[in-house]
Amino acid sequence: MSAESPFISDLPAAQALEAWRDARAAAGCPARMEAVRVPVAAAVGRVTAEPVWAQRSSPAFDSSAMDGIAVRAVDTIGAAETTPVLLCAGDYEVVDTGDPLPAGYDAVVMREHVHRTEDGSAELRAAVAPYQHVRSIGEDISAAELLLPEGHRLRPVDVAACAAAGAVELGVRRAPVVVIVPTGDEIRPIGSELAPGDILDTNSLMLAAQAREVGCEARVTEIISDDPAAIAAALRSAAAEADLVILIAGSSAGRDDYTARVVAEAGTLAVHGVAVRPGHPVVLGTVDGDPSTPVLGAPGYPVSAALTFDIFAAPMLADLEGAAPRERPSTTARLARKLPSAIGMDDWVRVRLGRVGGEVVATPLPRGAGVLTSLVRADGLLMVPAGLEGHHAGAQVRVELLRGLAEIGRTIVAIGSHDLVLDLAASRLRATDPLITLASSNVGSLGGLVALRDGLCHIAGSHLLDPATGQYTLPYVDKLVGADSNVAVVRLVHRDQGLIVAPGNPLGLTGVDDLTRAGLRYVNRQRGAGTRALLDHEMATRGIDPQQVSGYSREEHTHLAVAAAVAAGRVDTGMGILAAARAFGLDFVPVAQEPYDLVLRSAGLSEALLAPLWELLERADFRAEVEALGGYSCAETGRRIR
Repeated sequence: MSAESPFISDLPAAQALEAWRDARAAAGCPARMEAVRVPVAAAVGRVTAEPVWAQRSSPAFDSSAMDGIAVRAVDTIGAAETTPVLLCAGDYEVVDTGDPLPAGYDAVVMREHVHRTEDGSAELRAAVAPYQHVRSIGEDISAAELLLPEGHRLRPVDVAACAAAGAVELGVRRAPVVVIVPTGDEIRPIGSELAPGDILDTNSLMLAAQAREVGCEARVTEIISDDPAAIAAALRSAAAEADLVILIAGSSAGRDDYTARVVAEAGTLAVHGVAVRPGHPVVLGTVDGDPSTPVLGAPGYPVSAALTFDIFAAPMLADLEGAAPRERPSTTARLARKLPSAIGMDDWVRVRLGRVGGEVVATPLPRGAGVLTSLVRADGLLMVPAGLEGHHAGAQVRVELLRGLAEIGRTIVAIGSHDLVLDLAASRLRATDPLITLASSNVGSLGGLVALRDGLCHIAGSHLLDPATGQYTLPYVDKLVGADSNVAVVRLVHRDQGLIVAPGNPLGLTGVDDLTRAGLRYVNRQRGAGTRALLDHEMATRGIDPQQVSGYSREEHTHLAVAAAVAAGRVDTGMGILAAARAFGLDFVPVAQEPYDLVLRSAGLSEALLAPLWELLERADFRAEVEALGGYSCAETGRRIR
């Protein structure tokens, strides 16, 4: 490709949007959705296509704002608890809230300030000023005033005000229609039985929901095979009924990636590749027609596809409706760990959030473009600009909020070693109280203790073995946090650590000694992980050099990831817990039983946020569930070690 070709370019996002906008204008794509009239009750979420003028005043007459009596204000002068004023029958009228103010009266006395006598007189114990407790005509809305401008997205309160002002119908922009075209020989409909290599069409489900969330109608076509002619036909058919077509997958430069070519042949290829991660191989263009239709080629990885919609589709659709793009609220947060980033691309990172010591703390989630769970677990989204190499731990960053700050303030932030019991605890806490979230991030025991020391988490999960003393956790707390620091340690569980192996243990592994066997493929845990420290200790006692273990430098960050690697056949074994082996239907060779502890500042033992966690650890049903996972003992669960 020539240097001028748009194929896999690296345009900054803003330039890519501008290039797409220019291409749409040149191709004659509609700049705005046409105006339609809809009943006021059906207008919520739509954008006004014309100003809304009040057709009548609200209230349309002077009315009582209170239950009480209508009076002439001058007749109440001097009324007080010690000097009540007596009004005879005929000098006042009883009114309820909303009643028209009777002729000749100019104020209302609240019922609680009126004492009625047997002869019908009213004794007043408070004076009122003229028009006190009276809603004047037009107090809310005056006839002929501008109620809403053009380009306003209608909320429930807006349509109520429009109805009060006499509107029966409103002129709004038609909802844009988004047609989503999934492609790929390996893609299967939701609910299908999957063969090796098959992928469920979750992207269509997600993108359609994103389109509806921003006020569009969304339709999904059948899955199109990796055939350029079939994709071209589906694109033209979708364009005939859509205001935006989203082609899923095929946007990169692989053998079966046809999206850019098909778009170029069907109309205009404006952009192929943007300086954004994830989402680099995005396609932006138009499809010829009467009128022409914008098209977006979204990458097939779910995180990339979701981000592509946010960055490119959402602003374009807002343009069509003549409205400002919807913006998420944002906040400042401290990074819980170092966040590296490649220079040259805007790097969008999803994070978990919690409030620790009065500050919002952001913990980056796994960043793979295919990690769908990072979308599920994210509380916020931060962008590392193209010119930065990332941020250090503790740095202040700006985060777009995907959850409200009130919810974030009720989040228990756990950083450290991975354990399935924390996942189970998170589920049980939420089931007990929907307002409570336990968010755990897996950075290893050492990383968790450092995060606790630096005030970046509420609790740190640790199972670090000190070879010199044979003790777990406490020696490292003393070294990293300080022997005199105000730190508590609570025992969570004892658990079985061992070698996770294929079903039936086909290689006949019996323990750590076998890791030096020729041809054996091992996968390790990351530096700072307690499981790695245990392995190093076991090897040291046997005189095994790490270089003798093939795969010692290959790392995974969780027990489940180790088990997944074994289950997939990528490796023969790795150290992990029995529960992870069971989760994947694998076998297990025991090596050691170890304690797993929760480390926290001592004040957390009495902190209201953490109280539900301590209560959960005392529950017999929870302990039974933990032990049912396999390889766990709850004999000391909840015991305060320090």
